[in-house]
Amino acid sequence: MADKRIIRALISVSDKIGILDFAKELSALGVEILSTGGTSKLLSEGGLSVTPVEKYTGYPEMMDGRVKTLHPKIHGGLLFVRDNADHVAQAENAGIVPIDIVVINLYPFRQTIAKPGVTVEEAVENIDIGGPAMVRSSAKNHKSVTILVDPADYAVVLSELKATGSTMIETRRRLMVKAYKHTADYDATITAHFASVYGVN
Repeated sequence: MADKRIIRALISVSDKIGILDFAKELSALGVEILSTGGTSKLLSEGGLSVTPVEKYTGYPEMMDGRVKTLHPKIHGGLLFVRDNADHVAQAENAGIVPIDIVVINLYPFRQTIAKPGVTVEEAVENIDIGGPAMVRSSAKNHKSVTILVDPADYAVVLSELKATGSTMIETRRRLMVKAYKHTADYDATITAHFASVYGVN
């Protein structure tokens, strides 16, 4: 069965293939869109109404983008249990609203280290922190949150949203497993690269 209607999405992608069309479809379905940085700019220039994450949280992006989504209003919105009255009350008291669908792909670490002559500093700056944190928070709360890390899944999610206003729990479970595999593979790539660079076993 489908769950409660999806009303809010957070979109923050490095690989922007298909994201404008996907976001347009979400917007046409009445889904509010939160977004960050370059993604927010792309969507706004594409004619969509977008709420920048910094406007929602009340905190600007800082430290050269290292800190932008690591905020209770983001992770609270992803993690609070929707049918837990205490969680709901705490969210309301803190001005936290539910985030129902999250579309994220991570900084291009693998592509960065594949470049000839890449420096340690360049590799380090392409280690995503906020992205994996949001992926993991969303996946943990997959009972209520739909997590998308692969553009190949946009179509099936849109199909379900158009049919029911939400996604099927079976879909959310499949995407949860895919999300954790995504972050595991990402961390494994980082581990292997720096183990080689620093000569650590």
